[in-house]
Amino acid sequence: MSGHRGDGRKPSSDQVADAARQAAERSSRGREEPEPSLGSRLGQIGILGWAVVLPTLIGLALGHWLDRTFGTGVFFSAPLLMIGAAVGFWSAWKWMHRQQRGRHE
Repeated sequence: MSGHRGDGRKPSSDQVADAARQAAERSSRGREEPEPSLGSRLGQIGILGWAVVLPTLIGLALGHWLDRTFGTGVFFSAPLLMIGAAVGFWSAWKWMHRQQRGRHE
């Protein structure tokens, strides 16, 4: 026997060697790029939360002030609330991608 099976599969020793090589590569990458700590992850979540909440609240406050000034009910509050939320989500998305790109470079 030559060590190859007729069904196209690798012999088990080649599979074991491939698995060992892949495990060694993963281990090496893990040492080079360690996972962020729990505190770092919680800090990132906090930053993302404020990145969404702050523009939303600013839009709401500006809309409320305009509505009181012009006596328009929620004519300005509702759209400025949505615009503030959209700006917040966009800035959070951009921040996440900058963080991810910085980690992989």
